[in-house]
Amino acid sequence: MGADRHVGPAEWAGIAEKNGPFLNREQLKLVKGLGPKSFQQCAGFIRINPENLQSCSSRAEADPAAVPPEKAPPKRGKGKAPSTGTARPNPLDQTCIHPESYCIAMRFLQHIEGRVEDTGRPELRQRVEGSVRRLGLEPLAKTLDTTPETLQLIVDGLTQPSGFDIRQGFEQADFKRGIVSMGDLRPGVVLTGRVENTALFGAFVDIGVGRSGLIHKSSITLEKLPADLRRRSLALGPGERVEVRVINVDAQRGRIGLDLIRLLR
Repeated sequence: MGADRHVGPAEWAGIAEKNGPFLNREQLKLVKGLGPKSFQQCAGFIRINPENLQSCSSRAEADPAAVPPEKAPPKRGKGKAPSTGTARPNPLDQTCIHPESYCIAMRFLQHIEGRVEDTGRPELRQRVEGSVRRLGLEPLAKTLDTTPETLQLIVDGLTQPSGFDIRQGFEQADFKRGIVSMGDLRPGVVLTGRVENTALFGAFVDIGVGRSGLIHKSSITLEKLPADLRRRSLALGPGERVEVRVINVDAQRGRIGLDLIRLLR
């Protein structure tokens, strides 16, 4: 998978069916064709289903031999370090915290004397929120050598209940009537959509045609954003409604280029 390729929900379902069930995010690295860049961009948006862990735990108690073995890493080219797969679950894999921030999350837990096993439980939520109220988010971020934005994401991940889905609160975008497939799109058409995912190079937007369009980061400029959102580390976030203009349509490769007009409130 190319680093600039968006993997949609249907394709992820196929990957999970073929390679899963996954017990942790680390096992995603063993999926053939999923390179480091793709993993970096998608890992924070993928949640490990708690039912997989419960099912595995129940089977282990009933029959230890029924637990799936650790997956062997695929063969790689000369000079490439192999990824290691492990069947051990990680509670942080059920949160919005990106694997790149796990070490910061663990330092934060150590700082507040919390346990990662209590992620999503009321007792940890009280401890986390109490620490933030007492010490302040920015001073805590400096202590942990991170940014307030990253720490806020970690706080959210540690305190949200197990199985929490950010999409539950999303408003459905008002898709344009008569435009239901890529064949209906033309450059210059103005649409409304909902941000599905964000990456280093831009934001993917659902515009109601069965394929997400990409707003390149160069199109997400300060003047197009409300004043109160201009200092965010991620200019656009999942679930936000946007007005966009179609720039180009590549039906053969399934790509839609979009220009951000404005963020809808």
